[in-house]
Parts: sequence; structure tokens; C-alpha cells
Amino acid sequence: MTANINAGSGPWYQGLTRYHWFVLIVAALGWLFDCLDQQLFTLARVPAITELLTINGEPPPTREAVALYSGYATSIFLIGWATGGLIFGVLGDKIGRAKTMMWTILIYSVCTGLSAASVGFWDFAFYRFITGLGVGGEFAVGVALVAEVMPDRARPYAISLLQALSAVGNISAALINIGLGQIEDTGISQWRIMFIIGAFPALLALVIRSRLKEPERWKSISAKGSAAKELGSYGALFGHPVWRYRAFVGLALAFAGVVGLWGIGFFSPDLIRSTFTAHFKAQGMSDAEVSKALFLWTGITMIVQNVAGFVGIGCFGLAAQRIGRRPTFAVAFVGAMVSTALVFWNLREFSQIFWMVPLMGFFQFSLFGGYAVYFPELFPTSLRSTGVSFCYNVGRFVAASGPLALGLLTSKVFAGHPEAFRYAGVTMCAVFLVGLIALPFAPETKGQPLPEEERGLVH
Repeated sequence: MTANINAGSGPWYQGLTRYHWFVLIVAALGWLFDCLDQQLFTLARVPAITELLTINGEPPPTREAVALYSGYATSIFLIGWATGGLIFGVLGDKIGRAKTMMWTILIYSVCTGLSAASVGFWDFAFYRFITGLGVGGEFAVGVALVAEVMPDRARPYAISLLQALSAVGNISAALINIGLGQIEDTGISQWRIMFIIGAFPALLALVIRSRLKEPERWKSISAKGSAAKELGSYGALFGHPVWRYRAFVGLALAFAGVVGLWGIGFFSPDLIRSTFTAHFKAQGMSDAEVSKALFLWTGITMIVQNVAGFVGIGCFGLAAQRIGRRPTFAVAFVGAMVSTALVFWNLREFSQIFWMVPLMGFFQFSLFGGYAVYFPELFPTSLRSTGVSFCYNVGRFVAASGPLALGLLTSKVFAGHPEAFRYAGVTMCAVFLVGLIALPFAPETKGQPLPEEERGLVH
């Protein structure tokens, strides 16, 4: 008979030690700064590419060209993210969670700073690819670390909190965007300053190196000769029918959410720019005033989107503990599809930013709360970081086609339409159906302990 992790009374955090909280805070900060970097890129993408594509003495690039190269840059970033996830996911199982987390934070911080020195599109894209390597590796080792350190009863809530705090990183990026957009010209492009700020999380790696220990679960497995050979082994992952099945189901679930967020949802600042630029110019604003107004409103858009996302992630964790993982995923996929289509088809007034965008953020981000809770519950200790990375990051290889598809739909398929970007965004919403189709094949893990091959616990 399987133990029920929901047994017991009192709040979920009752009984947590000071070290439990330290691990949660460090892992949350690592993911928070990771998401800060992602959002700095999202907000800086259009200004950066516009400047980097501009040749001295010639007119700036067309809106269609910027959309196309924005898609290229985002896809290259996601490919780096996926590659890093696979590499560091294996290292997280082989050499330890804490060591791997330190290296991933250093990589994404340093290369974010280097992005500020870009002189053209392709070196910018190269820096984003290397940044993606670090960004992709951090998530899997972070959630594996928290999942293995926390008591079973506290685990789903702690991981939900870790994922929800990622929204704080996103909101911080939006505040940086607003602040830089309102200051006077300093001679350095605002997007370059944003990337310089993104280099500071490297300091967190020093804290990790000095105090963070490897989980006892991982040390116990790594000390066993036969079991240690399978640490971080894709052969072991795909050689076992249960783990292989779960890996591909998780991949399908992650693909839908990643494309939905990175191929559509995180293009909401671009939607704001394309919708309201003409409005500001019609009011007689100068180019500098239009730029400041757009920095303000894209920042506001990302703040309300991520505040709602914070709530959505937390609600997923609570709902998943009450009604189960699969029913909660079903509600989130349907809600994300409907709300995203609503935003891209109907958002035309400033007031709509304050209710349409939060609705989209709530459902889209709630899916990522689900991934953080659910994926570590699918795999044993020796393969947990590897399995989570496979689900979350191989999905990004396929998902890298999402931003590219949005750019091609905008610049090619709907090019003759005055609202091409809207048509492209709504068309892309069909991706959430992939998650719904995969959901009946996903095992329900509510109330179950983490699986361990040595205990024979395969649920």
C-alpha cells in the first residue's frame, strides 16, 4: 500500500527546518533571476533588433523584418535553452544538484551581460544561445533539489512557491524596463543597460558554492556502485518502459505550454507596440515621446501579466492537491487557449490591458506551476533531473519553431493584412490542443510519494 503524503494536520510548512527554507530560497532566487533574464530579453528584443538591423545612413528596418528576426532570435534562444537543459540535466544527476546550479547561474548571468556588447544580429543571437544554455539547465536541477530536500507533505507546495516566485523576476524586468524608458538619453541604448543589469545574479553562485549541500537522496544513490552508473543516463531513462512512457507524455505536455508562452504569450509587448504606436503618433508625440510611452505600456503589460501568473501558479498547486494533477491541467489548457485568443484578437483599448492580459497570464503561467509540481513526481532520484530536463527542454527544441512560426505567419502568410500579427497569434493558439490530447495518457500522481526504483514504487 502506498503512503499518502497528504496525511497529517497543520500547515504544509510546519516542521520545516532552517536549512529547508535556505534551500527553497536559494533555488527560488536562482529561478527568479533566470526568469528576470528571460523577460529582459522579451522586453529588449524589438528595440535591440531594430537597432542592430539598422545600417548607418539608411532607414530603419520594416516592422515585418523586425518581426521575422525577433522570431529568429527567440528560436535561437530556445534552442540554446533546450540544449543546456539536456546537458545540465544529466550533469545534475551525475555530479550533483548544487554544483550544477552554480554553473548554470554563472553562464546565464555572464552571457546576459555580454549581450549588451552586441554589434549585429548574429553576435547578439550567439550570446542569446549561450545564455540559453544556462537558463535551460537551472530549472531542472532547482526543482529536483527542492523535491528531494523537502518532506513529502511539503513538496508540492514548496515547488509551487518556487515556481510562483519566478513571476517576481518577470515583474522586476518590467519595472527595469519602465524605469529605463523614462530616463533621459545617456548615450547608451536602454536595451543594452537592461542586459548589463542582468549580469548581477552571478553573485548568487558564490552563495551556492559556500553553503548549499547535495540532497541526502542523491548522495545515497551516488554512493551505490550499481545505481551510481545509471545517474543521469538517457539509456536508463529510455531503457525502462515506465520512465520512457512518462518522459514522452511529459514532453507533449511541456511542448504545448512552452510554445503557448514563448511563441505567443511573451509577444504581448510586441502586440502593444503594434497596436498603440499609431495612436501615440496621432496625438502628435515626437519619436522620443512615443518611445517612452511604449516602454511604459509594455512594462505595465508585463507586470499585470506576471502578477496574474504568480496567482495562477499558486492556484494550480492548490487545485492539483485537491482535485488532482490531470483535471487541473485540463482546466489550464482550455483557459490558456481561450484567453490567449481573446487577447490577440480583441485587445484594442488601454483599459483592456488590465483584464484581458491578466486572464491570459493566469492560465498560461499556471501550466508552468503544473510542470514544476508534476515532472519531478514522474521519475526516480537517479533520473529526476534528467527526466525533468527531457520533458521541459526537448519540448523547447520543438517549441523553438513557435516564435519562428509566429514571425513567418506575420511576415509571410498574413503579410497583406493590416492586422497580420493578430491573425498569426490567434492561429498559434491551436497549440494548446496538443496538451489536451496528451493529458489522458498522463499518470495521476496526487497523494503519491516520489518514485524510487530501489523501493519498487512505480505508480
